[in-house]
Amino acid sequence: MAEIKVIHWGLGAMGGGMVRLVARKPGLVSVGAVDRDPGKVGRDLGEVAGLAEKLGVKVSGSLAEASEGARRDADVVLLSIASFTREVYPAVMEAVEAGLHVVTIAEEMAYPSLRQQQLAKKMDDLARKKGVTVLGTGVNPGFVLDVLVIALTGACQEVRKIRAARINDLSPFGPTVMRTQGVGTTPEEFQRGLESGAIVGHIGFPESMTMIAEAIGWKLDRIEQEREPMVSKVHRETPHVKVEPGMVAGCRHIGRGFMDGREVITLEHPQQIHPELEGVETGDFIWIEGTPDLNFAGKPEIPGGLGTIALAVNSIPAVMNAEPGLVTMADLPVPRAIMGDLGRARGRR
Repeated sequence: MAEIKVIHWGLGAMGGGMVRLVARKPGLVSVGAVDRDPGKVGRDLGEVAGLAEKLGVKVSGSLAEASEGARRDADVVLLSIASFTREVYPAVMEAVEAGLHVVTIAEEMAYPSLRQQQLAKKMDDLARKKGVTVLGTGVNPGFVLDVLVIALTGACQEVRKIRAARINDLSPFGPTVMRTQGVGTTPEEFQRGLESGAIVGHIGFPESMTMIAEAIGWKLDRIEQEREPMVSKVHRETPHVKVEPGMVAGCRHIGRGFMDGREVITLEHPQQIHPELEGVETGDFIWIEGTPDLNFAGKPEIPGGLGTIALAVNSIPAVMNAEPGLVTMADLPVPRAIMGDLGRARGRR
């Protein structure tokens, strides 16, 4: 069985982790890499990703600059460069135009037609024309607060209301995440950051709620979101930020989906650094009110970085087996770890 050939576009924490996982997976081989960081361009991909061995693949500054051989022989691009559909759209279109499947961890790409209908249509049209598939995935959105919820409803005869929460620790993340969550600000600075758009909280609640609703046959009237600072009572510190008592340690973000004027989906995502310092346990929780009522709890939470890397790589065979076009995780088979040869999983329907 032929190996699946992968191009990595974006070699930050998530992209580098995907390189390392691909290197361990039978049936996958890295044949190209793209990053805009001049400090990475020209170096061996294995070295950039922190592997003990070189992979014989040089990092290029753009997809166009990648070797013609790699581009011609490649099957799929793992895209890890941004969070928003409008930001990754040019890269997705370039990859699709080259005849490559795309798996991206951009949060809005979990359900891009919700906010960027025209861009989503263009991606779908081109992917269908080129005979390839485009998917947005990750731990959240992409799994915990949408696909896992959808799967649990399969055991219900009737669903009346859904509530789910992901309580996680932001401590392992870098400075970009700290800024977007408002960690290290004062409550006043947090409010100004919300107003300016510098602080966004979680990206993807509307996408997750729409995916859930569509999957079970609901149509939401409206979606509301609330973001508020989580003010610390104790000193907290990570390699990237210090938080003193009275400063913001994270963001409590809640999304609410309404149908016929009634709140039917509630998603909660309180994120802070070192929650254990104030006695907070992390975890993933789902409550479904229906026939029967269902309750799911997983503690601690599924690690966001490791889980996102796994979902992106494990989704490759399903993406290559899917019908061409723009798809969501709800369109694909139940995600699973593939412990055998991923190349052998290719071509199954």
